This record gives sequence, C-alpha cells and structure tokens, in this order.
Amino acid sequence: MLKDQDRIFTNLYGMNDRTLKGAQARGHWDGTAGILANGRDWIIQQVKDSGLRGRGGAGFPTGLKWSFMPKESDGRPAYLVVNADESEPATCKDREIMRHDPHTLIEGCLIAGFAMGAVAAYIYIRGEYIREKEALQAAIDEAYEAGLIGKNASKSGYDFDIYLHHGAGAYICGEETALIESLEGKKGMPRMKPPFPAGAGLYGCPTTVNNVESIAVVPTILRRGPEWFSSFGRPNNAGTKLMALTGHVNTPCVFEEQMSLSVREIIETHGGGIRGGWDNLKAIIPGGASCPVLPKEKLEDAIFDFDWMRQNQSSFGTGCMIVMDNSVDVVKAVWRLAKFFKHESCGQCTPCREGTGWMMRVMDRLVTGEAEPEEIDMLLDVTKQVEGHTICALGDAAAWPIQGLIRHFRDEIEDRIKRQKTGRSATILTAAE
Repeated sequence: MLKDQDRIFTNLYGMNDRTLKGAQARGHWDGTAGILANGRDWIIQQVKDSGLRGRGGAGFPTGLKWSFMPKESDGRPAYLVVNADESEPATCKDREIMRHDPHTLIEGCLIAGFAMGAVAAYIYIRGEYIREKEALQAAIDEAYEAGLIGKNASKSGYDFDIYLHHGAGAYICGEETALIESLEGKKGMPRMKPPFPAGAGLYGCPTTVNNVESIAVVPTILRRGPEWFSSFGRPNNAGTKLMALTGHVNTPCVFEEQMSLSVREIIETHGGGIRGGWDNLKAIIPGGASCPVLPKEKLEDAIFDFDWMRQNQSSFGTGCMIVMDNSVDVVKAVWRLAKFFKHESCGQCTPCREGTGWMMRVMDRLVTGEAEPEEIDMLLDVTKQVEGHTICALGDAAAWPIQGLIRHFRDEIEDRIKRQKTGRSATILTAAE
C-alpha cells in the first residue's frame, strides 16, 4: 500500500488550504525555474524514464507523446491542451484535483508546455463542473499575480499563458480531436487522423492533448526523480494513480494508490469490502463504462493495472471501478450503458451512428427476454462490425461492454429468453422500468 510520504496529491479531500499559499506549503511551485533550466530534452527524458502512461484511459506513454512535438518551430505556435472533460461514467478523479489541488495542474501545465515549446495551455473543462471551474480559475489568477505563469513565467525567461474553456457537457468532447474541434467553436466531432494533433491540432498548429492527472503528476516526478515514480507497480505499469470505487462497496471513495495491487486488496482496503461480503460480488467494470465487464471468477487473483486488464480481455481505463453485487441485473446494467453510448454518439461514422442504436434495441429485447436465442450471436457480430471501424474509439466503447456481457454472462441471457418463452417471466423487469 502507498505510504503517505509518497502521495502526489496531498489535498485530495480538501482538508487543507487549496490556495497558492497552501500549495507552496505542501511543496508545490518549489524551484520550478530550476526544473525548466534543465531544458526541454531533459524534462521529456525524465518523464519517459519514469514510465508514466496517460491517465485518461488509453495509457499511452506520456513522455513519448510529448516527443512527437516538433523540435524546431516552423513559425506556427505550439499548444498544450488539457483534457478536463472527464465525462466517462463512474469517473470522478480529475474533479478532485481541480477543486482541491489545482496548483498541481497549473504547475504541470507550465512544465509540460515548456518541454513541448508551447506558447499556451488550454484547459477544456467539462460543462457540468461549475465549482471546479471556479476553483481552477481562482488558482490560475493567483499564479498570474505571483508571476508564476504569464510573461517570464517563474522568472525562467519563458512566456506561458493558461486559458480555461468551459465545455457544454458532451461525452464525445473527451476524445482529443473532438475536444479540439469544440475549442475552435465547431461541433464536437472527431477528426480523421492523420494528421495527428502533434502535426496539426488546435488552429492547425502542433498540439498535444493530455489528461489532467497525466499533467498534474509531472512536477512531483521531476522533483523526486523518475526512479522514485517507477518504483511503484509492475514494469510498464509504473507509478501512483488516482483510483475510485463506486457501486456496491461499503465505502465508495477516490484515493491515490500504487499501480498493480490486486483488485481484491483495493476493494477490501479502500472500499471497506463488498456489500454483503466478497462472496456477494457479481462483477466489476474496471475503469469507466467503456471497459468490458469482468465476472467474480476472473477477479480472485486479478491485478489492477493496464497490462493485466488487457490480457484478460478488459481495460484498466481511468482506474475508476464500478462494483456490482448479486442484486444487479447485469444484462440491464449493460443495456443502460448501450443507451448512454447511443445517446452520446456524434453521428459522423455510419457504423457507430447506426450500430449504437441497433445494439441498444437488441439489448432492449434481451433485458425483457423477448429476443430469440440466435439474436445473441447476431448482436455479437454487430459489435465486431462497429469495433475498429470508426474514426474515434466511441464505437469500440459501445461494443466492448456488450462483448464482455456475452462472453461472461451468456447463460443469464439464455435463461431469461427460455423463461420468457415458457411464461415464467413475471419477475423480470421490463427495460422501460
């Protein structure tokens, strides 16, 4: 388990002062100019050496992503865009950074922006995050007044601005290119790649889009050294991570923990155990709604990190786990996710626009048991036609929970259809309820 002295976010629960003075007392903004003085290449190499992988869900190596930015400017300005949209269902980790420890993010923006030769950072914050926006804007204003950002930021000779942009609450704007489109004042619809944002992103200029947590951990990594950060977790799954537990645990929470602990240890230690005990566990969705569901029998020795989840046909995602006990109708739970993804599809790609609605309508019938048994395989076939055939990953995100359901809970779906056929379905809730 993570010791207190190894925590990066020391005001996660808002018990201490979130202002600049409080942040400095906890060690933030300490020697920032000295860090910048080491140069761009040094910063990027340190982040690479730390093993930090993107904390927004995809887990792409952060230092490698930064290195894609052009070394020499061709006259266009470069930008850092921070994805604070956090619309993934069950994910509420970045929110705690922005409302309780915002200076970690602002200092991270300055260092990351410098490392990539960016002239400014745009923080795109989720439309529903009203109080978080106020806290973050107040912290940005403090940093400007103290000379930490702006002209000659932190007396480093480097000019850097930070702008906060409020979204309008669309899930698709969490996808990096849809976020850029929205920032430019257009509809939030993903762009074709290439060109990738590092070549032509915001306003056609070199841009890197990073998650809030990916940026906020950087100053502490550079102060304490990449060896310290990479000492946590398994190889390729390094570091500490903000995680969350929601659903049928005794104490739902957000917490900072080291990577690669067992799922059971995390649930027992931080979640206070499953409601009704471990044997009452039915399934989890590991990291937000777009990850395939995993049943209890897979979780006895499960490791909570990127690689284990991928090897076991799921995804670590944002690290915010949905826990379901035996009271849950898992078919209905996945139907609800299918409904969400249908609603949030931007409609640009035909497989996603048509497929998400199609999948939801078949799920409607599976929930009530009014489907035919062969529709299960037909549904699985449709998820394969959607997955991997869209511009962004929303099509995949809609397909994966259904694939996980059929993979692990096919017998429940079949039993329901049989019960409906034999007239023993009085106890089954209809989808409308």
